[in-house]
Amino acid sequence: MVAGKHKSRSMRRVYIKTPGGTNKISYRSRKPTQAKCAKCKANLSGVSRATKAEITNMPKSAKRPERPYGGFFCSKCTREALREKARQTKI
Repeated sequence: MVAGKHKSRSMRRVYIKTPGGTNKISYRSRKPTQAKCAKCKANLSGVSRATKAEITNMPKSAKRPERPYGGFFCSKCTREALREKARQTKI
């Protein structure tokens, strides 16, 4: 019988071929959803799609882009936000 925790679809099912030649089902956790831009809801490129355990072992530069608003806005919205900020600053 399958364990109760594996009956739901919160764990994904991966078919693994064993050395004996039989196929077994292996249960693995699903990846988190892709990070979205806070303004236009587009998928963020450069932001890792890893589990929390994997992210803790990553360097900071691999987690998100090294720029202002990196990991928060997409590049298009970042450009607009920086333009607005530059226009609002007083000399």
